[in-house]
Amino acid sequence: MEVLKRTNHRLRLFFSEGERRSLTRIEKMFLLIIGSSLSIYQVWSVLYSKLDAINQMAIHLSFILVLTFFLYSFSKQIAQSRVQAVINYLFIGLAISAGTYYFIHAERIALRTVGVDGLTTLDIVFGLTFVLLVMEAARRTIGFSIVAVALVFIIYSLYGHLLEGTWYHYEMSPAEVLDHLAFSFNGLWGSPISVAASFVFIFVLFGAFLQRSGASEFFFKLSIAIAGRTRGGAAKIAIIASAFFGTISGSPTANVVTTGPFTIPLAMKLGYSRRFAAAVEAIASTGGSLLPPIMGSSAFLMAAVTGLPYGTIAIAALLPGILFYVSLFSVVHLEAIRLDLPRASEGEIPKVKDVLRSGSYHFLPVIMLVVFLFQGYSPSRTGVYGIITIVVLSWLTKKNRMGVQTILKSLTSGAQSAIPISTACATAGLVIAGIMSTGLGGKLNSIILSMTAGYLIPSLIIIMVMCIILGMGMPVAAAYVLTAMLAAPTLISLDISPLAAHLFIVYFSIISAITPPVAVASFAAAGIADVNPTKVSFEAVRLSLTSYIIPFIFVLNEALIMNGTILQIIYAFMMTTIGIIVISSSLIGYLYRELNAGYRLLLFFCGICIAAPYVYLNVASIVCVAFVVLVEHRSHLLKKNKPLNEVV
Repeated sequence: MEVLKRTNHRLRLFFSEGERRSLTRIEKMFLLIIGSSLSIYQVWSVLYSKLDAINQMAIHLSFILVLTFFLYSFSKQIAQSRVQAVINYLFIGLAISAGTYYFIHAERIALRTVGVDGLTTLDIVFGLTFVLLVMEAARRTIGFSIVAVALVFIIYSLYGHLLEGTWYHYEMSPAEVLDHLAFSFNGLWGSPISVAASFVFIFVLFGAFLQRSGASEFFFKLSIAIAGRTRGGAAKIAIIASAFFGTISGSPTANVVTTGPFTIPLAMKLGYSRRFAAAVEAIASTGGSLLPPIMGSSAFLMAAVTGLPYGTIAIAALLPGILFYVSLFSVVHLEAIRLDLPRASEGEIPKVKDVLRSGSYHFLPVIMLVVFLFQGYSPSRTGVYGIITIVVLSWLTKKNRMGVQTILKSLTSGAQSAIPISTACATAGLVIAGIMSTGLGGKLNSIILSMTAGYLIPSLIIIMVMCIILGMGMPVAAAYVLTAMLAAPTLISLDISPLAAHLFIVYFSIISAITPPVAVASFAAAGIADVNPTKVSFEAVRLSLTSYIIPFIFVLNEALIMNGTILQIIYAFMMTTIGIIVISSSLIGYLYRELNAGYRLLLFFCGICIAAPYVYLNVASIVCVAFVVLVEHRSHLLKKNKPLNEVV
């Protein structure tokens, strides 16, 4: 029995993720040197580097692995020890060695033919080293879930020839599998790590500089000034602040831990429950990655994967992003009315014009980004120009002036924030290698269509579930690239435009951050609110249920992604907005008074029908909702003992 307990304990330790180590003063100095060096290298590679792709990615990944094993412990449950320290430094040495080997042999690796040209003994040693270190780094920073997915596809590559039917593929030797994993542009050096090592890193760095320049404080004050005077304004402040931060940071979890410590206690103090306050913060932080112009780098990822212009993607994502926040504002406002929450006193809330006067220049870097991107500049170079702009603008005020020390800390902070993104993207590349080398990507299309008989809605539901499962616990960049490889061809084969198909995938890859059981943003918010994480994640799903419907609507009605005439776009947006508000009323269970279960179900169904792209269904549903509103309003007035002639 004791042996089983020890074995179970060891397994739990292996499957758990690591945590940030407490660094000594000397270690912090080394971290500053390594982190700032990585960021400086990334900026240099954007502006001046002539390195080929393998060189650029190998240097980036080696830096990331060194930082990972320097910063993260083996497991949260294991105390630091000399043995751990020795292992960490051994891994750091291996990461540097593997990166150096790839740097020296980059030209040969890039020119060789995968599966044809044989691997040398040193190729096998350092290729396997990179693969194993990447999976261990991903486990420490993200958790075992993404490693498990990679292992499934690696095992399938090795033994899929033993299966029959659709799942069968030709036999590959271990060396051939390693060739695809560590030496091909469909594997470790594929599109996930490519985008992570280029513009995703630059925009993470941009967010780090923006935060240290005083922009965080400015955007938070602006959120208070805009929403603080409204009913239940604390939760609305959380929504606006998280939208500001989220569109730049691209990390729902990072967004929660940045804004949540201020917004969640504020909402609870006003009268919202702990669970509701945490759920709203998690949803709002997640939605930032759906909101143009930056979309947490999702727009740039889509541009890289699909070949569509950035401007087209940003414009297409505008209305769905707005609708996401319309939904969230609706449930928060209705909950505030239901609880009869007070408004904040006038003296506690700053005026919008005063806040703008003190820091409106913080908008300039974002405006500059949008202008340069729409003019066709590369995202990476534009991001660097944005960082330079932030530094220059910070010199306008003595309080936020960025000196050498602050700049170095910003460079280091950006590098640290990029660690989980890059480790996840590198591991996603291993998954893609398993998909491409076995031909599974082409087979998946027929598998899904055979399960759904080619019907659109069932196919969309299956792909939604796939996106959420693959995206659980993963950064947006890795989740999107991975699911796009698997799911986009199926959607496009159903006569959905590539733009709508990829937006659908982006949407659900992002929403996975609040979806149980691995709802990382909800768990982070629950920790701040000191409430059960599972309850928060289910509350977040309930409150954001409308957001799970929006992607289905824009796939069925592409006017919502600006594909149509002006009248079609306006009509689609109006109907969807009305439908979302009606659904929000059913989710909260309040109109003029508490709604019974029958009326809630009716309003939910009518809301979906109003948002659907069918005019007759829209009209009939609006009439039905108007009847419910009239009945509820009449009952509300009668309850207040109003005269009957006033009711009519």
